[in-house]
Amino acid sequence: MNLILQIGLILTSVLLVLLVLLHRAKGGGLSSLFGGGMQSSLSGSSVAEKNLDRITMVVIAVWVICIIGTGLLIKIG
Repeated sequence: MNLILQIGLILTSVLLVLLVLLHRAKGGGLSSLFGGGMQSSLSGSSVAEKNLDRITMVVIAVWVICIIGTGLLIKIG
């Protein structure tokens, strides 16, 4: 069980970094280095951006569950 949680933690950590970097820039930052700074701020949130937000929240939830589970297994054993 510990191995599964550790693998899940590693995978969700990498995926979370990638998902955060994919988000649209709201004040400059890393994503503006890749051309994100040229977008108009008047355009609303697109369906893709909303879906990206939802996917990010699900990955965050799985990441937190893996962290808590790993912590509980370390404390018990």
